[in-house]
Amino acid sequence: MSLTREDVAGIARYARIALSDDELTEMTAYLNDAVALLEPIREYDLEGVEPTFHPIGSLVNVMAADDAAADERALPLGIALENAPSRVGRSFRVPSILGDEGGAR
Repeated sequence: MSLTREDVAGIARYARIALSDDELTEMTAYLNDAVALLEPIREYDLEGVEPTFHPIGSLVNVMAADDAAADERALPLGIALENAPSRVGRSFRVPSILGDEGGAR
């Protein structure tokens, strides 16, 4: 299977990556080399092999749901917020990590 310049241009548009003509030529060659490296996989007999979507298989969360009411050791909200330098309602107010566009949280 070989990718054409039009295929690569379509992929670049989908990924919103602007490519010059030289970059498009280079990327087409690069992607075709990458696809060629995967060709030996097509030789495997995969009849009856179920597809997997996670390397661990049927991964499940084994943690119990948080239930503060059931935990007598839980710190009451009022005490937790008592010494907070800044708060908003029932939450700690912390500096934004997103910069100016994120606003205060």
